[in-house]
Amino acid sequence: MEAGAADALLSGVCVVFTLGMFSTGLSDLRHMWMTRRVDSVQFLPFLTTDVNNLSWLGYGTLKGDGTLIVVNAVGAVLQTLYILVYLHYCPRKGVELLQTAALLGVLLLGFGYFWLLVPNIEARLQQLGLFCSVFTISMYLSPLTDLARVIQTKSTQRLSFSLTIATLLTSASWTLYGFRLSDPYIMVPNVPGILTSFIRLWLFWKYPQEQDRNYQLLQT
Repeated sequence: MEAGAADALLSGVCVVFTLGMFSTGLSDLRHMWMTRRVDSVQFLPFLTTDVNNLSWLGYGTLKGDGTLIVVNAVGAVLQTLYILVYLHYCPRKGVELLQTAALLGVLLLGFGYFWLLVPNIEARLQQLGLFCSVFTISMYLSPLTDLARVIQTKSTQRLSFSLTIATLLTSASWTLYGFRLSDPYIMVPNVPGILTSFIRLWLFWKYPQEQDRNYQLLQT
């Protein structure tokens, strides 16, 4: 396979896997739409993913990378839709609006700094790439507290198997994509996604959800 065809195939794989991961939120969207309640749906992952998408969209635009632009533009639209529906059905919006204002403030300050105070394009690209990388790594590492809770309770009910597989495939494809482009800002932050996905898969193997249901039945 020629290099150009291989790059195009890898780009397509990144787009498909990433949009598949973003679309896992459609089940939450359907739940909120049908029940008109937010129940156990978590708001912060929608918000942080949206900010992450917008950050990488800026990096992709500055770099001229069509794959990054397409994926993160669609991702930002989806996450914004999830956020708006959540806020519509959330009875008390104070905390959510405060979180939204805080993260959007950080995003606006960051972009103001990069575009106004860093005139050199190459320096701007490197600093924005570093910002995106750190933000992505923090997103992948933030669920470690949930994983510790799973080990403590010996229950994987709070984990999503489909999201775990989607995250593994997405992280692996972007790691390979970043390696192919010799872009550490794309490659490095996706490695924690691979590692945490393997940890989740190990937890699913060690604490099967069928075992959780049987345990709950014995308790009732």
